[in-house]
Parts: sequence; structure tokens; C-alpha cells
Amino acid sequence: MKKNIRKILIAKLRHHGDVLLTSPVFSVLKDRYPEAEIDAYLYAETLPMLEGHPAISDFLLYDKRWKKLSLFRRLIKEWALLRQIRKKGYDLVINLTEGDRGALAAYVSKASYVVGVDPEGGGMWRKASIYTHIIKHHPKPRHSVEKNLDALRVFKIFPGEDERDLVFSVPEVAEERVRQLLGGRDDYVLIHAVSRWLFKCLPPEKITQMIRYLHARGNQIVMTASPDSEELAMVDEILRRIPEIPVLNLGGKTSLKELGALIEGAKLLISVDSVSLHLSSALKTPVIALFGPTCEKTWGPWRNSQGHVICEDFTCRPCYRPGCAGSGKSDCLERLRVERIIVTIESVLQNRKSVPQGSSKFLEPSQNG
Repeated sequence: MKKNIRKILIAKLRHHGDVLLTSPVFSVLKDRYPEAEIDAYLYAETLPMLEGHPAISDFLLYDKRWKKLSLFRRLIKEWALLRQIRKKGYDLVINLTEGDRGALAAYVSKASYVVGVDPEGGGMWRKASIYTHIIKHHPKPRHSVEKNLDALRVFKIFPGEDERDLVFSVPEVAEERVRQLLGGRDDYVLIHAVSRWLFKCLPPEKITQMIRYLHARGNQIVMTASPDSEELAMVDEILRRIPEIPVLNLGGKTSLKELGALIEGAKLLISVDSVSLHLSSALKTPVIALFGPTCEKTWGPWRNSQGHVICEDFTCRPCYRPGCAGSGKSDCLERLRVERIIVTIESVLQNRKSVPQGSSKFLEPSQNG
């Protein structure tokens, strides 16, 4: 482990879930360098995933909307951000992706130590020469959290077993907003059945079978989705099939922090491979994760003793294809039996019966005693 490191920048320019899965990297570095300022370089839209992390001093944000500006105005914005990075005077910069944007920030920083993923000849010219320490690719499936932590291992920092938990901060304002949205509901099952990549989703008829089962056994049901129009359309299609069941549809109505609050208060989350699954790992909420073309070994529940994965054991998966033969439909999900999900639901809810009644996070204080 190197000494005299006072300022650190960690770049993760990826999607929301990917960013959350970097949170242990910040925790470990803060433990090893308690006096250091540790900053995060992210896409602006992913800020909520790490906002409130106790190890992070500041955020440097790239706004994707800059790409819609004229070339001149975009270059002004990007150059101003790079100048900010240079002025910070970082001693250590870690680029947690193969992307050129993080590599360029590392180059501009002039840091003494620069850690990056092996470009294997790809990307911008002479990218590998920017790095003083290169993270080698692992040939077998491995959880993304461990891949992120490899950036520390290559720097001779080895995380302990108890240092690998995800960190997600839920502010009180998000909890209060969720209380209002729930309208007095508690002890609910939360279903996040959609993703912007619809080929990762169960067919609507299977989701409705699952909802009917939950409702028949007296469970309150809440559904969530991002504001994406295709996701909202799929939720609407699901609910049109079961007009008799009072599902609370919060699709597109919650911020990421509010989604975290909803997940934290749920007695069970049923989710596709999406950001909601990763939030349940951070918040230790019981979760049933439904996997199709993507890899549960890489993206499944992380350090959550109540995390359950359901997938078909097909030789072709994980393929990461947008449906079989590019069709938009994934046979590994089309043929996944709802009975398997129901058995797991029953097991999780039975195990939860020992939890005292009135323990819901979103009961009023007087109801909690």
C-alpha cells in the first residue's frame, strides 16, 4: 500500500446498478486512507446511487445531455470538467471501466498512481500507457463487486471479508415521500418486473399468475418501474389483465432514493436483473431475483442472506443476447415455470412469520409502539 496519498478519484461512468456495485471500493479506501479526500467521477444521472456515502468527499459529474449541444459548447463543458479534475491534484486515480472518458480523466489528472482496466489494445491510442497499475480480466464469471475490488488488489490493498457490503443511503425525505405514496399500506410485497431491456423480463402472463397467487394469500402488492415509456407500457399491460386486484402502481412515480426506501420497507422484493435487485443487496431486503440471458454469478444478490435466484439451467445462458436469435424474447424466461417462483415466495414468507407484527418501516410511529 502506497503512502502519501491524500486525494483519490474513482471513475465509474456506467449505469445505475454498476455504480452502486462500486460502493465497497470507497469504503475500503477510506479505511486504509482515513485522512484522504475521496471523490467520485460519475454520469450525473447516477449520482443518487452513491450520494450520501460516508466515504465520499465530492462528486464530479458528466452530464449526458451535453452530447446534444453543439460541438463547440460540448467541448467547453467537457474541457471545464477536465480542468477541474486537473486542479484537484489527485495522487491516485482509479478508472473502473474500459471506457476512454475515465482514462482521459486519469491522463489529465497527472496523478502519481493510476489504476485502470486492461484495454487489451482497444480504445484510444496508447491507453495502457496511462496506467501505472493494470487490472487484468478474469477468464471466468465473477461478481461485479469483486471485479471492482480488483482495482484495489492490483494496488496491494486486499479487502477483508467484512468490508464488502454495498452502501446506499436513504434520506428521511425519501422515507416520508414513500409513506405518502403507500397511503397507509404496510407489510407489502414489492414487484419490479420490468427493465429497459425487455428481453430480461418474464412474460406478462407469468407475472399476473404470480400476482394472483400473492393476492389470494392476502398480500398487499406494490409495483415499480422507471419512467421509461416501454417499462410503463409493460406494467400497464400486466395490470390490465388483473383489474380485480388492487395493485398499487408506482411505476415512474419514485426517485431512486424513494425506490430504495420502498425496497427497504418491503417484506419481499421480486425483481428482474435491474437496479432494484442491487438496492435489495445494499438494504438486506429479502429478494427473489429472476434471471434470463444475463449472468446471476456476475449480477446476482450480493452478501444478502435472504437473496434467492431463479433461472433455467440452459446450456446457452448466459448469452446476453436481446432475445433468442435477436427476437426480443428469451426462451429461458418464456419457459421459466411460475410454480418455481411460487414455491420460493412461500418459503421466504413462511420464514418471515417470526418477525413481530407492526415492524414495518412505514407504519406511523404510534403504530410501532
